[in-house]
Amino acid sequence: MIRFKLLSFFFILFLVSCQPKVKDKFTDTYTEGVIPIAVDENFKPIIQEEVDVFEAMYPKAGIVPHYTNEVDAINLLLKDSVRFVIATRPLSSNEELSFKSRKFSPRSYKLATDGIALIINNHNPDSLISVDQIKSILTGKVTNWKDIYPKSKLGKFQIVFDNKNSSTVRYAIDSICRGQKLASSLSAQNTNPEVIDYVSKTPNAIGVIGVNWLGNEKDTTNLSFKNEIRVMSVSSEEEATTSNSYKPFQAYLFYGYYPFTRTIYVIVNDPRGSMPSSLTSFMTGDRGQRIILKSGLVPATQPIRIVNIKDE
Repeated sequence: MIRFKLLSFFFILFLVSCQPKVKDKFTDTYTEGVIPIAVDENFKPIIQEEVDVFEAMYPKAGIVPHYTNEVDAINLLLKDSVRFVIATRPLSSNEELSFKSRKFSPRSYKLATDGIALIINNHNPDSLISVDQIKSILTGKVTNWKDIYPKSKLGKFQIVFDNKNSSTVRYAIDSICRGQKLASSLSAQNTNPEVIDYVSKTPNAIGVIGVNWLGNEKDTTNLSFKNEIRVMSVSSEEEATTSNSYKPFQAYLFYGYYPFTRTIYVIVNDPRGSMPSSLTSFMTGDRGQRIILKSGLVPATQPIRIVNIKDE
């Protein structure tokens, strides 16, 4: 009887060993393989540079970024279509519960501090504005340039965002307008480059855009912006003047002088500790943070160089 039981046991082991092994959905390791990631399109320039350097460090690694709006990026994470997301907010309580119900424990890491810039046409002489004034414009309480700048002949404000589902629109509602609805007259393009192009051709426009898109590639000091448009100086005071208004330069983002700032997060759901974790470690580590420092944003860990950049 004992002999029969032993033979049966080994026969079952033999059958199990002959069955095809179920493959893991993900096959990447810490340094090898190909993975998709979802990135808020606001941060395409800096994240693409991070990805390029990471792939150069690990030749057997392939990162396929999907640049989209923040809503779709986080939805891709919730659907387990990606395990790595760049966004401007951590997961909500309901989103965390969704992961926990599936035995996942995603983590959020602060990557950098970004600024929301207000851009105008190069021929527009009015480049100073207060927080209260832009709030009034966004909510539709003020509709004409001359209501703020009496000498202006530009007519009605034309406010343009990158995408109706973007993190920039959410920031405008939550942080600038404090929950108030945006005016129905506001419009959206599809991408940040389209906003820049539109403003460069439209004298009465104000574009609301991430600072990440405005760097002057020819200026390694990060003390100037793209030549196609002007960047407005913003004041937290009731009346904007040259002495109390600031552009979204790196130092002013760091010290909080510039009022419109937001945090960039890495959200990763990688229980196996494979390539999404490796990419996270790289971006939040010394080399990845130096890339952010060079870009003009404020890195989460690297110190920044402070210079006198007050220009108007």
